[in-house]
Amino acid sequence: MRDFLINENDADQRLDKYIQKTCKKMPKSLMYRLIRQKKIKVNRKRSEPNAILQKGDQVQMFISDEFFSDEKMDLSRISKLNGIIYEDEHFLILDKKTGIIVHSNEKFQEDTLIDQVLKYLIDTHQYDPYKENSFTPAFANRLDQNTGGLIIACKSAKSLRLMNEMIRSHQVEKHYLCIIEGKIKDGLYKHYYIKDEEKNKALIFDEPRKNSVEVSLGLQTLHQGKQYALLDVHLISGRSHQIRAQLAHLHHPLIGDVKYHGKKIMKHQALYAYKLSFHTKEAGFEYLNSVKIVQKNNFVIQKYKNLENVEVEID
Repeated sequence: MRDFLINENDADQRLDKYIQKTCKKMPKSLMYRLIRQKKIKVNRKRSEPNAILQKGDQVQMFISDEFFSDEKMDLSRISKLNGIIYEDEHFLILDKKTGIIVHSNEKFQEDTLIDQVLKYLIDTHQYDPYKENSFTPAFANRLDQNTGGLIIACKSAKSLRLMNEMIRSHQVEKHYLCIIEGKIKDGLYKHYYIKDEEKNKALIFDEPRKNSVEVSLGLQTLHQGKQYALLDVHLISGRSHQIRAQLAHLHHPLIGDVKYHGKKIMKHQALYAYKLSFHTKEAGFEYLNSVKIVQKNNFVIQKYKNLENVEVEID
């Protein structure tokens, strides 16, 4: 039997969600059966899977040790975290370089950006994985491997929930720089989006389709050349590959984005998350409203200068 004390990062989540994070090797079907059989209790009483845990609760698990992972993190091969733009007690905002993997996948398993964040927080005594039962610092927004720019890491469960909600409710304003082929009309563009998970590709339609969701973004031309345009993209809805797919649907793909039919004249797609600002009324987090981050020096602007041989100013 193991007894877990619910701390601040564990609180305010369902019992079944907590168990899934604490006992990652346990099948869901077995977990629900053990709860029904009272092999998993809260404060030594029978509980329901959807019970919300509170700070100070105790969760008793009368289960085999095989479902617990006591492996220690190997930090020896993790690189030093670079590109910290902003930090406070709740958040880290990083300038992710193009080509960096954010999370592990089938091809890349270690030394990801989240690994580097964890190492940094452990080394600076801001996170102790052996004192946490279910929480691991995580990113609130996502960037593709070949997209660079500003990415937000959250140090606590509370800050992660808050930032996720802020992003969902459009309290975080995100702007990207990109280079497209041709000339496009400035304005707000709305389409309908479906993600093809098998092909890892976004599909865009002018009219609603079954299982589609509405997506939108705002476009502003910063400089127009003979063949290419430098754009500011205000990402409003924020879906995987959304900017890339919508611009391709409009027949103005990003240069370098061969997946969405862009010209292969650079190694990565010309897309960079360069600006963040916040608009929140959440108690204790109003200070974020004074935080506005603009990353001017990045490869998108430089690539555009090289293509068009012009000077570009970004406010």
